[in-house]
Amino acid sequence: MTPRFDLIGIVTSDMAASLAFYRRLGLDIPADADAQPHVEHVGPGGVRLAWDTEEVVRSFDPGWTAPSGSGRIGLAFRCDSPAEVDRMYGELTGAGYAGEHAPWDAVWGQRYAVVLDPDGNGVDLFAPND
Repeated sequence: MTPRFDLIGIVTSDMAASLAFYRRLGLDIPADADAQPHVEHVGPGGVRLAWDTEEVVRSFDPGWTAPSGSGRIGLAFRCDSPAEVDRMYGELTGAGYAGEHAPWDAVWGQRYAVVLDPDGNGVDLFAPND
């Protein structure tokens, strides 16, 4: 059997804060998940996005320390239109999340923006320019 891509994992220092961010991006994650040490969301096509607290990671890797500097992963959310990129960027930064790069018209033909999740991971918002 050939391995298949199945899951993207995020290690978080604050589960509730991280899930609140991703809920704002439209992921349907139950409120009671905020208190769990491990949470999974199944997206279109079955690919899973999972969160683990730092404590969970240290339970099987006691020497693990959180990386410093910029996030080590990038996630991208496709929006329906360039206007939605602007709207989502404004909504997220208005809610207090850090904007890493305000919306711009990228040379590759997309409206693009980058917001940081509560753990410093870059989350891209994009849509094809019409």
